[in-house]
Amino acid sequence: MITENIIGYELSSLSSKQIFAFDPGSGEPLPEAFSPATGEEVDMALEKAIVSWRIYRHIDSVQKTLFLSAIADGIENLGDTLVKRIMQETGYTQARVLVERKRTCAQIRMYADIGSKNTWKEITNDEAQPQRAPSPRPDLLKMNVAIGPVIVFAASNFPLAYSTAGGDTISALAAGCPVIVKAHESHLGTNALVAEVIMHAAKATGMPDGVFSSLNGNRIETGQQLVMHPLTAAVGFTGSLKGGRALFDLGNQREKPIPVFAEMGSVNPVFLLPEKVTADAKKISSMLVDSITNSAGQFCTKPGILVAIWNEATRELSEFMMEALAKIPSSTMLNENITQNFERGLDLVKAVPKVTLMDIQLSPVEKKIHPVLATVDADIYLAHPQLHQEIFGPYSLMVLCRDLSQMKEVANSLEGQLTATIHATENEMDMARELTEILIEKAGRIIFNGVPTGVEVMESMTHGGPYPATTDSRFTAVGYHAIRRWLRPVTFQNFPNALIPSDFNLK
Repeated sequence: MITENIIGYELSSLSSKQIFAFDPGSGEPLPEAFSPATGEEVDMALEKAIVSWRIYRHIDSVQKTLFLSAIADGIENLGDTLVKRIMQETGYTQARVLVERKRTCAQIRMYADIGSKNTWKEITNDEAQPQRAPSPRPDLLKMNVAIGPVIVFAASNFPLAYSTAGGDTISALAAGCPVIVKAHESHLGTNALVAEVIMHAAKATGMPDGVFSSLNGNRIETGQQLVMHPLTAAVGFTGSLKGGRALFDLGNQREKPIPVFAEMGSVNPVFLLPEKVTADAKKISSMLVDSITNSAGQFCTKPGILVAIWNEATRELSEFMMEALAKIPSSTMLNENITQNFERGLDLVKAVPKVTLMDIQLSPVEKKIHPVLATVDADIYLAHPQLHQEIFGPYSLMVLCRDLSQMKEVANSLEGQLTATIHATENEMDMARELTEILIEKAGRIIFNGVPTGVEVMESMTHGGPYPATTDSRFTAVGYHAIRRWLRPVTFQNFPNALIPSDFNLK
């Protein structure tokens, strides 16, 4: 396993310091000592990236497709070595890791296919009309071009799908942008294995030196250096609101501001209309419990707020859920920081009067957590903004409303979300329509009679939403159109074909 920083085709370890990944179950460090990146290594990576960008953006789409496909093949060829390392660093089950590996390789091949078709360039041509009166019209050729070197911050909860070879990295490479990945401190070994695969794939397919680099994160300092570097063109981030907002602010404080595409989480409200609850309480309970507790609730699409009208059926639903949650085995969270944030979030909820909490405390010996369901009247919820915040982990808050009017008041109080869900019967379509009108303003994806977890990697997917879910609601972080984040349009006016770069000139 490579423990140095990968800078293009070179390995570098200039720092005298060492950092380690940890087993989240035991809290013990794993044996490999990794070299954190220095400021000099950040410079080296970006200087290589800018040189490679001027070559890579023109590379034949077929060659680029071979490069991306080789990455997917290489990840699969790591076999159990990668699977076991991810399990060591996350506490995830083998089944969970295998699902994520399959998704990751599928999305890499999707972007390889997108790159081969050149449709992402969105070329349009308005031909000249020299005879037009009162003034001639020029020939205009517009297309998308790669924006430049992209910094990707690997995520804590998806060590493959949102990390070193995740959607940000691969969509940027498909667009023609070199990528520098800042490894997540919790997944240094996983990052090293995957980064080496990308380096070898780049070499084997003739990509320019510097098209990909991987730097071991030295916490905040390395991230700041990467965002503020004058050669950085854009940033991709998946994580907390605090971390994403800090990077966004840095990107805008630069002398030359850059886009920071940060996906920062969501409470993903679920609206439960009364007739649907009466008809399907047990089924809804099962769906919600699975969604809340999957991977210890460490999904950005976990349903964190359940909004219902208080009646006997809702009482039964909450009892079904509490019984089911009590049977869920305790879970290890991804790292100590996430565990502590989960506890702090629960403390804030407990501090609010008249919140009922099904609370099984963290075991200090086991370092494991148990699911929590809280309930509160809508009046209390609306009066206490701390109840509106995401608690990352297996927790959800049921907000109990008097009637549809108050349910709509709760919907209007929401900040931007990745998702929102409505459960309703055919007889409740008018009520659902009123909620939908509100939720269109609040969320990037709206689900009917389902759950928000499970993000399909498809052309029609939107994984984004109004702030604070993301920093730019016009884009998605998942699916075909995620590539648009790393592009900008250029128009050539009255240009002779000979002067337009050959890979652009598709007139």
